[in-house]
Amino acid sequence: MQLQPATLENAVVRLEPLSEAHREPLRAACAADAEIWTALYPYSLAGEHFAPRFREILADAARGPTLPFAVVVGGEVVGMTSFLAIDPINASVEIGATYYRPDVRGGAVNPAAKRLLLAHAFAAGARRVQLKVDALNARSRAAVLKLGAVQEGILRQDRVTWTGRVRDTVHFSILAGEWPAVRDRLDARLAAQA
Repeated sequence: MQLQPATLENAVVRLEPLSEAHREPLRAACAADAEIWTALYPYSLAGEHFAPRFREILADAARGPTLPFAVVVGGEVVGMTSFLAIDPINASVEIGATYYRPDVRGGAVNPAAKRLLLAHAFAAGARRVQLKVDALNARSRAAVLKLGAVQEGILRQDRVTWTGRVRDTVHFSILAGEWPAVRDRLDARLAAQA
């Protein structure tokens, strides 16, 4: 698996490799829902937490285990998403660290972004793409299942969030052999939403 940074784009969304140019637009997008960071995320990108976490995201990307993207709709940054835990030896990657501004949730942005990421990963030789969701995050769990991912299980008390809450993590995956059916279902869904 040779997963490389690239700008990915379709009719709904543009995913740009995250850079310094995205700092302030992403800060504004993250500030649009300050409460979600306390409730559902293992880290915070709200308020005073934004600057150090943004630096950490860029540093991780420079080292290579992650590929973060700014999510751009109509020329405006509305969130971010990433390839995490890139494992070329095992041809496995995780899609995560996803956040969208509240006004673009529930529409075409998430399936369009996931369509781009999944296509990029499988074209690069991925055998397995995984997604992990906080067990309390019912909206994200439903969205991942709607994509066509298979729920593999729940790791109990898997992670301590930045607030000290110990979360259970739901694991999902899509395998290379499942990708054509998932892709076709996503394409049909996006065509219906157009």
